[in-house]
This record gives sequence, structure tokens and C-alpha cells, in this order.
Amino acid sequence: MIRLFAAVPVPEEIAEGLARRQQGLPRARWSPAEKLHITLSFYGELTEETAGELDSALSAISLPMFDLRLSGVGAFNDGAEVRAVWAGVAESSELSRLAAKCATAGRRLGVKSDDRTYRPHVTLAYLRRTPPDRVAAWVLGHNLLQSPVWTVDHFALYSSWKGPDGSHYDLERVYRLRSPTPTRAET
Repeated sequence: MIRLFAAVPVPEEIAEGLARRQQGLPRARWSPAEKLHITLSFYGELTEETAGELDSALSAISLPMFDLRLSGVGAFNDGAEVRAVWAGVAESSELSRLAAKCATAGRRLGVKSDDRTYRPHVTLAYLRRTPPDRVAAWVLGHNLLQSPVWTVDHFALYSSWKGPDGSHYDLERVYRLRSPTPTRAET
């Protein structure tokens, strides 16, 4: 069995900007740059055979490249139950369409999908008993986050392995998005 998810990796130059914000919260386990991503679809534990079928289904996704940027920050849960802080993603119909196609690829293989509304984000840190007032101050201090725009030219399939220091991710496959088709005015 292999635990898989599809995601858009955060480019190095954007991750560097986020790293400067990864401080000031006690008992936070900050995510290193190589783990920063925007989850498209979480598939959970799959057999090797189903993982191969998922790879084929994701390879068949044909969408154009698109621009994206991060916007704002927030936290999951409230009060003493806050468990993570994140960077938000500016509204993007293209990202939502890619996430929907990734989720559909899994559902067609019988993979149970999450029924929650898709809310793209980058998890910056997992928290453990961090005082709520410190989390609120951190969110207030970083809520105007606006990353530079970057072009999403691929997405990826990752495996996730749980360990004593949190999850470890391995890049399994990369799926390229196609160049946008020029409009008549551009030709």
C-alpha cells in the first residue's frame, strides 16, 4: 500500500518568501521549503495496482498552464484547538478545475474523495498547544501576505510516509500542463 496525494509544488522563490514568516509561534513544527505544496486531491492508501491506474488517469489530464499567487494567512480550528497555520491561495478557477480533475481521476478508480469544499492553501506549520493569543497575533501580523505571481506549468503525485517527526513526502511523478493556446488576436 502507498499513501498518495496530488499537489502543485510551491516554487523555490515563493518558498523563500514564506520561510521568512515561519517564526514566532512556540511549539510550531514549521514545514521545510521542499514540503510546501497546494494539495489538489488526497487519495489515501492505495494498492500498487490502483496507484498505477491513478498515474495513468492523472497523465491524461490536459489543461493549460496558469498563473497563481498566495494571498493572506489563517489557522485551522479555533482557540486551544488550533492545529495549523497556512498561507491562502488567491482565487483561481484554473486551480479549482485542476483539483476537480484530480479528484475525479481518483473517484473513477473507486477512491473515496473528500466531500468538503475545496479550499486551497499551503500549510506552513503544525501546532501543538500553541497559545491561541500567539496564533492570533501571528495571523494578524502576516494577514497581508501577497506572493509574487508564478506560472503553474505542472502538478505532481506524491507519496506520504508518516514518521516520528511528521510526514515525509516523496515525489513520485510530474505531470506537465500544456502551453496556453494563443487567441486569434495573438496569432
